[in-house]
Amino acid sequence: MTLLGAHHDDLGATYGERGGRRLVAHYGRPAVAHRAVRNGVGVTEQGYGIVAVTGADRVDYVDNIVTNRVPASDGEGCYTFVLDPQGHIETDCYIYNAAEQLLLFTPPSQVEDLVVDWSAKTFVQDVAIDDVSADFGVFGVHGPSATEKIASVLNHAGAPEPELHFDRGSMGDAGVTVVAGDNPTGEDGYTVICGADDAPGVFDTLLNHGLNAAPFGEATWNTLTVEAGTPRFASELQGAIPNTVGARHAVDFEKGCFIGQEIVSKVENRGRPSKQLVGLRLDAPCGAGDELRADGDAVGELTQAIESPSVGEPIALAFCASDALDGSLTVGSTAAEAADADGAADEPTVVDADRIELPFVDGSATSLRRPQY
Repeated sequence: MTLLGAHHDDLGATYGERGGRRLVAHYGRPAVAHRAVRNGVGVTEQGYGIVAVTGADRVDYVDNIVTNRVPASDGEGCYTFVLDPQGHIETDCYIYNAAEQLLLFTPPSQVEDLVVDWSAKTFVQDVAIDDVSADFGVFGVHGPSATEKIASVLNHAGAPEPELHFDRGSMGDAGVTVVAGDNPTGEDGYTVICGADDAPGVFDTLLNHGLNAAPFGEATWNTLTVEAGTPRFASELQGAIPNTVGARHAVDFEKGCFIGQEIVSKVENRGRPSKQLVGLRLDAPCGAGDELRADGDAVGELTQAIESPSVGEPIALAFCASDALDGSLTVGSTAAEAADADGAADEPTVVDADRIELPFVDGSATSLRRPQY
């Protein structure tokens, strides 16, 4: 759950839940917060589950499991997947090499199974795996002014670069680690990590010291990441094969064996996956799970659909059969049906859709996690 309940309450927070963890949904006006991030800088508490892997064999152990190459040097990180033997994504995670340990930042719903599964497979290796989620506070700082914001409050270090590298410094009396992000909102971004006891003070510093920043919650995070074309774990990644979500940022095809590697390589060698993640501009609001059609035939479904604060129109991410990408696209929308003043119809309302090259919005940066085929 959030480490900052009273602080969020003072800001007028409304709460929701993700992966069993209570998080801020919004502070009353999520579209206003969205525009504040797009035009300046915003701060959000991020609800990661965190796993520590220690022991002399930690790098080799994790590298043999995940899809990307685990960095061997302190101060470096990567974005990667854990797959099942059939090549389907079990979790996504950021891995940071932090001196004597690897820290894995992953959806909180996946932590328990990951710790239990990996701990049972260490055999003779010198490795220990622990859930340390409660030990840390984690904040995202995003927007075209994010670098200026970090520079205004970070002592004893500059803003780190390149992406997923980190530096250690302080904010006020608190020691912090600042990670250069991979820009999931389509804006410059950083992750600020501190001890759990220091989280209230660090949050206050990020909001109110140096360059002011707007607080934002999950509702704004969702609209920002959809506009940036960034796949999310629960909506696009979970259960997918990496090739179908265009996740080239998360897979090292040259590193050798990892769990599920044979399937991923087979799909890669085929030339293109059977389906792809695409962006859609819609003529009317639709909902996740609505059927995507090409020339009247079902070819996929919407994974996320929003009213875009930046575009000013409904947009969506959707999986579409690769051989139907050039067809005339429509959506069978139950959301549009519900909005019809005449009441429910026997069949979902047909909404015209145009395929849009991602991202929907050109921000100060480009999401490195956007689909690439």
